[in-house]
Amino acid sequence: MSKLLLCFLFFLSSSQLLSSSFSFSNSTKLCPHQQALALLHLKQSFSIDNSSSWDCDSNGITSYPKTESWKKGSDCCSWDGVTCDWVTGHIIGLDLSCSRLFGTIHSNTTLFLLLHLQRLNLAFNNFNGSSISAGFGRFSSLTHFNLSYSGFSGLIAPEISHLSTLVSLDLSENYGAEFAPHGFNSLVQNLTKLQKLHLRGISISSVFPNSLLNRSSLISIDLSGCGLHGRFPDHDIHLPKLEVLDLWRNDDLSGNFPRFSENNSLMELDLSFTNLSGELPASIGNLKSLQTLDLSGCEFSGFIHTSIGNLKSLQTLDLSGCEFSGFIPTSIGNLKSLQTLDLSDCEFSGSIPTSIGNLKSLQTLDLSNCEFLGSIPTSIGNLKSLRSLYLFSNNFSGQLPPSIGNLTNLQNLRFSNNLFNGTIPSQLYTLPSLVNLDLSHKKLTGHIGEFQFDSLEYIDLSMNELHGPIPSSIFKLANLEFLYLYSNNLSGVLETSNFGKLRNLTLLVLSNNMLSLITSGNSNSILPYIERLDLSNNKISGIWSWNMGKDTLLYLNLSYNIISGFEMLPWKNMHILDLHSNLLQGPLPIPPNSTFFFSVSHNKLSGEISPLICKVSSMGVLDLSSNNLSGMLPHCLGNFSKDLSVLNLRRNRFHGTIPQTFLKGNAIRNLDFNDNQLEGLVPRSLIIYRKLEVLDLGNNKINDTFPHWLRTLPELQVLVLRSNSFHGHIGFSKIKSPFMSLRIIDLAHNDFEGDLPEMYLRSLKAIMNIDEGNMARKYMGEYYYQDSITVTTKGLDVELVKILNTFTTVDLSSNKFQGEIPKSIGNLNSLRGLNLSHNNLTGLIPSSFGNLKSLESLDLSSNELIGSIPQQLTSLTFLEVLNLSQNHLTGFIPRGNQFDTFGNDSYNENSGLCGFPLSKKCIADETPEPSKEADAKFDGGFDWKITLMGYGCGLVIGLSLGCLVFLTGKPKCLALLHLRQSFSIDNYSSWYCDFNDITSYPKTKPNFTRNLSPLQLVVSFHHQLEI
Repeated sequence: MSKLLLCFLFFLSSSQLLSSSFSFSNSTKLCPHQQALALLHLKQSFSIDNSSSWDCDSNGITSYPKTESWKKGSDCCSWDGVTCDWVTGHIIGLDLSCSRLFGTIHSNTTLFLLLHLQRLNLAFNNFNGSSISAGFGRFSSLTHFNLSYSGFSGLIAPEISHLSTLVSLDLSENYGAEFAPHGFNSLVQNLTKLQKLHLRGISISSVFPNSLLNRSSLISIDLSGCGLHGRFPDHDIHLPKLEVLDLWRNDDLSGNFPRFSENNSLMELDLSFTNLSGELPASIGNLKSLQTLDLSGCEFSGFIHTSIGNLKSLQTLDLSGCEFSGFIPTSIGNLKSLQTLDLSDCEFSGSIPTSIGNLKSLQTLDLSNCEFLGSIPTSIGNLKSLRSLYLFSNNFSGQLPPSIGNLTNLQNLRFSNNLFNGTIPSQLYTLPSLVNLDLSHKKLTGHIGEFQFDSLEYIDLSMNELHGPIPSSIFKLANLEFLYLYSNNLSGVLETSNFGKLRNLTLLVLSNNMLSLITSGNSNSILPYIERLDLSNNKISGIWSWNMGKDTLLYLNLSYNIISGFEMLPWKNMHILDLHSNLLQGPLPIPPNSTFFFSVSHNKLSGEISPLICKVSSMGVLDLSSNNLSGMLPHCLGNFSKDLSVLNLRRNRFHGTIPQTFLKGNAIRNLDFNDNQLEGLVPRSLIIYRKLEVLDLGNNKINDTFPHWLRTLPELQVLVLRSNSFHGHIGFSKIKSPFMSLRIIDLAHNDFEGDLPEMYLRSLKAIMNIDEGNMARKYMGEYYYQDSITVTTKGLDVELVKILNTFTTVDLSSNKFQGEIPKSIGNLNSLRGLNLSHNNLTGLIPSSFGNLKSLESLDLSSNELIGSIPQQLTSLTFLEVLNLSQNHLTGFIPRGNQFDTFGNDSYNENSGLCGFPLSKKCIADETPEPSKEADAKFDGGFDWKITLMGYGCGLVIGLSLGCLVFLTGKPKCLALLHLRQSFSIDNYSSWYCDFNDITSYPKTKPNFTRNLSPLQLVVSFHHQLEI
């Protein structure tokens, strides 16, 4: 009975509910006319642009113009994106996201008339820099507000913080938008109901507000890329509902890893690319709901705590680019849900734990650029879901494990830059899904096996010890785009027809092997999309006739082969054409007009340079060196390309003058005309080359004075004028710091005369105080081209195929310089080579040469130098070559350091020298070896020898004065005048003073004083006794 009663009541209530629903549907309110009109006006203020919502389409969200359904006369509640209140008819929701809208939202837009809005979504459109204006603050009932990815910019109106009912606010990815000072803090304080706060990319430029961490309602916080700074709060975070905290790319935000209470719901934590530091606490294991942990690019350090194994829900773990060290904890094998593990670019060491084989869900494993060692565990073959495996740039050793063959879903494998050896396991060639394979820069041996599947798009096996032919299966990989096999021992004959199936190949590098090539059939249609081809340093011979990729080839390197010629150079878009070091004969081939780099150096080309070369107006590097080219240089060579930075014509047989006209504003950095038969003057127009770094005119017939006008070129580092007919005095500079960047100077074998150019030598700032320890080793040159030069150093002519940025030398040898060697050369303390030989230099070797601490070679031979060898030279511990022969040096040869290694040749034809290594003994029977104590006294500028010299001078002067006064009976002053007349002035009489940095000068001339020490005197004691 009771069951029947319950059924009756249920039927009665259901009937009443159905009746009321029917009556409501008949009384539903239509959209108010004014609000519909406001929407139509809003529609007219925008245009439809398909590109305005590309962010949606690129993320798989279909965009379409929702406003096209908005028609006058229809109920706006039925329009796309419009939601109405079912009781009042008011518009309470407007979703125009991904609607392809383009235009500006003005402050008087009719949008702001929709005062009943509770939800507003304008995301993924292009509002063309509109501001988030005060009008948005009129929506007092708004709970959900989304303007993300919509091109807003400018200051965000403070009225936004008045929307106190907001539950969700998303202004992300409006990179031109910013809060006014204190605007963000006001927003945090007022919007107390917020659950979602996403401001990615909005400029906040504020410290992290503590009050934000007190909003217990918050579920998701995204403040990435907002310019937060200061210190992240250190106190515990009590936000039990918080699931997402994203602070990515706040570079100036510091602090430690956040402390969360055990009662947390955190699922995503992204602190990447902040300045947070310190160690990860053991409490990290409390984040048991965590699915994503990204700490990449931070300053975290120390070991990874084993408690990380508690994060059983973790799917993504990215610790890359930090300073973590130590071993990977074995507990990492507990993360059975992990799909991405990235520990790259850290300081981890040790071997990979075998427990890593437990991560059966893992799809990406990146352990690259660390310090791992040992062999790869075979358990890695358990990772059947793995798609990407990156272990490159470590110290892994041993053989590659065959278990890699179990990774049937693997698409990307990069093991380069390790210490693996042995052969490539055959199982690797059977991976059916493999797309990218990189095993380069190792010690792998054996043959390359046959690939079983054609999914490969990228292969790099370069820099190994592989040998044998290239397997035929490689030529069947129809999807292959990049093939690097350079620097192996591969051999065999390649036929151009072999490449017929590689229609997608864009890059082919087979250089540094032992391959030869045969052109077969119609090969010009093969490799139709090739962009870069490098077959350099192989055994390719004969006439080149493979004209593949006529429209696509940008880079062709055939250098270091035995090619004798070309049928044609047909490539329309060639950028780099390198044919140097072959056997090319005949006239100079003219490259395509698009060519930027063209080198045919070290061939056998002959004849004149055709003026057609000047039509290649985009030329940046032109290297024709080391051929048999002759004739006069075309006048257009100086001004045919504004991009020309290198013009190298060395070692040919050109004659005539250097072109006198050079294009103003072009980029010439290196002019090398060495070893030709050029004559005339150095073009004065070179002064416009403000970027000139290398000027080499050596070994020609140029007849000119020193080009002092080059002193103003700010970048000039290398100046070679050797073996010409330069003449005259080098002279003085009228500017304060001439040649301030010059560090390689070679003026040898000319007819310069006069004093050494002291003003120029003491201005060589680039040879002073080079801090090699903190200076990156670089070579002079630019992209793809290295400057070279021939210098005479350590007695040998040496070709520097690369010029190190710290190499310095000064060679003024074989001229007619005279006078004394300037002491200021001692300031060039980074000088490596100094050659002043074969001149007419006189005086002493400056003791300041002891400051040349980097000097490796010193040649002062064949001059008229006198005095002794300065003891300070023994401090030059890098000195390898010393030549002081054919001078008039006297006294002891110093002992110690490098001086104990030099032979007799260093001192030949100095009859006054004695001591080791010469057979001539000194007065003291043997040259004393300086003790450390003696060295210290010497470095102080005063020692016992100076003291004895002072006593000696005083004794002679005292005796002389006494004799004069006694014998003449004249007043003291007259006696002094007679004393003065009894001596002559000789600059070398007080050389020991100058040697020890005590300035000597003739005190008896013109004013005679009573201070007679030191005095430059030539005394004839015998004559004085006869007075």
